[in-house]
Amino acid sequence: MDFTLTEERQMLQDTLRRYLADKYTTKARNEILDSDSGMSSAIWAELAELGVIGALFPEDQGGFGGAGFDITTVFEELGRAGVVEPFLDTAILGGRLIAALGDAGQRALLDEVIGGSLHLAFAHGEPTSRYDLSRVETTAVQNGEEIVLNGRKAVVINAEAAGQLIVSARESGAVDDEGGISLFLVPADSAGMALRGYPMLAGGRAAEVTLDNVRLPTSARLGAAGEAFPAIAAAAAAANVALSAEALGAMETATELTRGYLMTRQQFGRPIGTFQALQHRFSDLLIELEQVRSAVINAAGHLADDPQSRDRHIAAARNLIGRAGRLVAEEAIQMHGGIAMTQEYELAHIAKRIVMTDHRFGDTDYHLERFIDLSVA
Repeated sequence: MDFTLTEERQMLQDTLRRYLADKYTTKARNEILDSDSGMSSAIWAELAELGVIGALFPEDQGGFGGAGFDITTVFEELGRAGVVEPFLDTAILGGRLIAALGDAGQRALLDEVIGGSLHLAFAHGEPTSRYDLSRVETTAVQNGEEIVLNGRKAVVINAEAAGQLIVSARESGAVDDEGGISLFLVPADSAGMALRGYPMLAGGRAAEVTLDNVRLPTSARLGAAGEAFPAIAAAAAAANVALSAEALGAMETATELTRGYLMTRQQFGRPIGTFQALQHRFSDLLIELEQVRSAVINAAGHLADDPQSRDRHIAAARNLIGRAGRLVAEEAIQMHGGIAMTQEYELAHIAKRIVMTDHRFGDTDYHLERFIDLSVA
């Protein structure tokens, strides 16, 4: 099987890599991280103009990609450069949910998303939900021509910048049932919705969201009442593929930084990279990197499978990438020494991104258990 990129994906990768190498320096990122918004609106607009967001949507939704390998092409480069702008939350999560469940009027928002003028946030996780996608305690109650939302959402990434939040709420069933969950488009200025924002360890911002009798028209519901879970699971699967590719890109940068340091730093009159012990440790990093690359390819190739096959392959990939990522981050830091922990050095941010990737949509233990369950089902 030929795993080389198509001509279009190769052009996208080359364009994105050149742009980020020129604009997304360590100094520029640190300035973004120190800003109140935690992102650069100028870089967001320029990347949208380059077609980066459009590459994450198929043609019938206004884009020119949208397949698993389009996602990995984009997110590998975003991970390689340590980009903190919320592409996953606006395009992969928010955009896919609107595309899957929205009516014609709601899907019209995708033009604004692809153009870079509209941010989205997926308000789904709750203080007690852990990694369980079906555990939703927030309620949605029909009151005449209105829907009333009450509940709390935790770690809603990009909530402060979003023009629309996509909020999950339960209309029927027990708190952990897959059935009974609905999604609603909630404008950022809706009465009764309060946000408490904060910066995240690996960059970007999130918020705790409180919904206190938020009143919406019934037209705010995405799709049929209580039937949103399959779309949520599909969006989460695409997000896991994106996170996998992002981790791969970050590991590539960590490995290259380590290679450069080993061949530059000298001890006893020669580069420390000539010492056999360090050569063996660096060889281990290269082996782990190739395993991760294979796992990303496998996950992307199965993204369009039936849900059980899709989720099984993605769980296997996330488990392997989580374990390999921690090893790469730790070894890269140890072989660098103290300089790797300074904010002014690129590896400090990259290592945090690698490690924190393992804590979104499930850590290594969660995905191992999920792989076992899906394999025997």
